[in-house]
Amino acid sequence: MSNEKIPYKIYLEESELPKQWYNVRADMKKKPAPLLNPGTGKPVTAEELGHVFCTELVKQELDETTPYIDIPEEILSFYKMYRPSPLVRAYCLEKALGTPAKIYYKFEGNNTSGSHKLNSAIAQAYYAKQQGLKGVTTETGAGQWGTALSMACSYFGLDCQVYMVKVSYEQKPFRREVMRTYGASVTPSPSNTTEVGRKILAEFPDTNGSLGCAISEAVEAATSQEGYRYVLGSVLSQVLIHQTVIGLESKIAMEKYGIKPDMIIGCAGGGSNLGGLVSPFIGEMLRGEANYQVIAVEPASCPSLTRGKYAYDFCDTGKVCPLAKMYTLGSGFMPSPNHAGGLRYHGMSSILSELYDQGLIEARSAEQTSVFEAAEKFARVEGILPAPESSHAIRVAIDEALKCKETGEEKTILFGLTGTGYFDMYAYGAYNDGKMSDYIPTDEEIAKSLATLPEIK
Repeated sequence: MSNEKIPYKIYLEESELPKQWYNVRADMKKKPAPLLNPGTGKPVTAEELGHVFCTELVKQELDETTPYIDIPEEILSFYKMYRPSPLVRAYCLEKALGTPAKIYYKFEGNNTSGSHKLNSAIAQAYYAKQQGLKGVTTETGAGQWGTALSMACSYFGLDCQVYMVKVSYEQKPFRREVMRTYGASVTPSPSNTTEVGRKILAEFPDTNGSLGCAISEAVEAATSQEGYRYVLGSVLSQVLIHQTVIGLESKIAMEKYGIKPDMIIGCAGGGSNLGGLVSPFIGEMLRGEANYQVIAVEPASCPSLTRGKYAYDFCDTGKVCPLAKMYTLGSGFMPSPNHAGGLRYHGMSSILSELYDQGLIEARSAEQTSVFEAAEKFARVEGILPAPESSHAIRVAIDEALKCKETGEEKTILFGLTGTGYFDMYAYGAYNDGKMSDYIPTDEEIAKSLATLPEIK
């Protein structure tokens, strides 16, 4: 089909929506390393994880052999309220850049939470409700995950307790108020409400917080209250599974019009968006059916893939969670208060870390002033104000499109537009006022943090 017949927005019919999630581990010959119990150094058991996570989610977390997992009907019904999300041909951006490249983006911001996070939030809330729980606890960085989970818990009548990274809590008061509107309690992290929070504050009294800190507090809160479990918005394998609706929809929509991407680009923090977008495509690569250039884009201020170490590390700053083998900057790494709050995690998903180690994914880092330059260019021609996190993918998509302009190559680029930036006006204001700066951690700072990695025998 000719490009002229491809609409600006490609929507799937309801009957075309994925009925199953995809588990990329089933096609990986070399699996991600198992989670370890920090006390014993042995792989964690389902029973051990069951004290923290919902039973069905534990099964998904440990399942490395089932390629497709049925999506429960109640979750499918909820998905239909905002899915399919549109696959958009960025004709206006292409024209503005003067590039022969064809640029597509999968837009996940067309729901009240404003991001892709709702795809997993509704699934995790559903399994918590099915288990008969009273409520759940969680962390949130920029606030998208906390917003999505508060919506999902409201839908199922669950209590929702959110520990929000302190700097984001202060920078994004309206995101916080959306969570409270949906019934969630929101606490800036680190806080004095938990033992681990008090310990972190004693050691780092002026800290802006981190996702690692907030995770520690949320886990403690879950395990100290009867009828509660902890749920996580990124990093874990179960979350990447739920997010594959993004990549599956993208593949179906592109195949419908005879489109094959040459490169797939996503922002990378903990890995939920990137993993969800690229897993179905990487599955083709693992099975020898196709080949793609897959690029993960992370902030230069928190460069776990590009400057981290592939090693076992704690998933949280308080060192109460299992150990995961991942590209990490060290669980004690305190990133600068950059404006891409959702990309301030010290490590990367074990699945994506292993795929990166195998050379199936590339990684690049971007400085935030450059990222916001790309965000404003995109907003002015495509009509969507992108989230700072998403704008990392936009930055590299523009860079690659400009390379095509130089070489004359007509590459097809697909990137994930994870959400909108309408709650990020503090950040846009800092950029527009010329007050935004770039911070890149020194080799010494990273080395100091990595020196605290646990010793695994």
